[in-house]
Amino acid sequence: MARPRIVVIGAGFAGLHALRRLEKRVPKQAADIVLIAPNDYMLYSPLLPQVASGLLTPQSVAVSLHRSLRRTRMVPGSAIGIDADAEAVLVRKISDELTVERYDRLILAPGSLTRVFDIPGLTEYAYGNKNLAEATVLRDHVLAQLELANATSDPVEREERCRFIVVGGGYTGVETAASLRRLTDEAARLYPSLGAAISWHLVDIAPRLLPELGPKLGENALDLLRRMGVEVKLEVSVKEVTEHKVALTDGRVLPCRTLIWTAGTSPSPLMESVGTETNRGKLVVGSDLAVPDRPEIFAIGDAAAVPDLSKEDSSAICPPTAQYAERQGVVAADNVVASLTRRALRPFEHKDLGLVVDLGGNDAVARPLGYDLSGLPAFAVTRGYHLYSLPSNPARARVAANWMIRALTGGEVSRLGFHQGKPSTFVDLEAAHYLNPEDSRKESARLLDNAAARAGS
Repeated sequence: MARPRIVVIGAGFAGLHALRRLEKRVPKQAADIVLIAPNDYMLYSPLLPQVASGLLTPQSVAVSLHRSLRRTRMVPGSAIGIDADAEAVLVRKISDELTVERYDRLILAPGSLTRVFDIPGLTEYAYGNKNLAEATVLRDHVLAQLELANATSDPVEREERCRFIVVGGGYTGVETAASLRRLTDEAARLYPSLGAAISWHLVDIAPRLLPELGPKLGENALDLLRRMGVEVKLEVSVKEVTEHKVALTDGRVLPCRTLIWTAGTSPSPLMESVGTETNRGKLVVGSDLAVPDRPEIFAIGDAAAVPDLSKEDSSAICPPTAQYAERQGVVAADNVVASLTRRALRPFEHKDLGLVVDLGGNDAVARPLGYDLSGLPAFAVTRGYHLYSLPSNPARARVAANWMIRALTGGEVSRLGFHQGKPSTFVDLEAAHYLNPEDSRKESARLLDNAAARAGS
């Protein structure tokens, strides 16, 4: 009999931990393990704001999959459709070839895309900070604006280039605003005439920052940002974006050439192609992480609606955080093994251990195990948490070395040459290629027929 094939889609926090557990639990000759992912690294995304500020190098947060996984066969590409009837995944490789991967068990961990709204000019002119390309381009763009502002004698252009607006009061938005504010403060030493002209704004439609941390730490973060010189406006969003200005819903029109959009994420459209129930785009699964009508399919991470058994509310689902995703990956792998060996599956249950927010410098806020921390204690907990959570020793060494080099030698504000190009942040290039269930079935049938014909000849 052919060995069962276990296919994992996505190599984020959930996918990587599932694969590591599978390699540990599945004997070498018992099953084939396949990963479908566009990149050969796992991105430690919580530290992307520090990449954008130049505190960390991009390689520091890119954890090599080849070093982490020994037995997994990697398919470099993006899953664009699921044919659940044929137990097949449609894959568009990085070479743009379309292929199909059969599975006996499937773990869906494709992550999420940047959430956008129908705001004129947003997709054309805004910048994001969700992947390595965006972080490096964003840093170059911010530094380029200061260079260009210093080189012009036009006061209008100077004002446009010296104003930076971040949209989103969650972790990414707050950390990005704080980290890049510090970057422009460092760069301003090279351009003394720009110091007073540089302005940073953070806007969010919510009534307070970082609601997950509670009102006390949210206020602490707000005070820290304002002391750093970031103007924070809540219950305000963006109405329109152009190349030279940003219109806000409170009636203000600000001259600006840099809008940074960090206003949340949306589940991968891949989940809709499974053809089973979804909850706001997330694939609905049971407490065992399996899809109720498709027990051979498991879903975890940002794109799965996993019941939160730690809450009394039966409709509560787990938050889309790395902490939950890692643990879901382990349970999903164990349940895949259990399903193949005809043993009982176990439910996923986890109680939140706390949250951390790094505001750069020595500033941070944290809530480990329900205790509110700020200042140096929060800074120590935050840095320690990231070093612990990085999934490889080489990554920990690189991050720690970067932090030490910055502490001993200070920062660098040189551009790397990326500001001429801007990757598409909001109109994800993959999004237009996701298939619905019917098209997935048709395309997989065609590819499987072609493969059978080649094998027969």
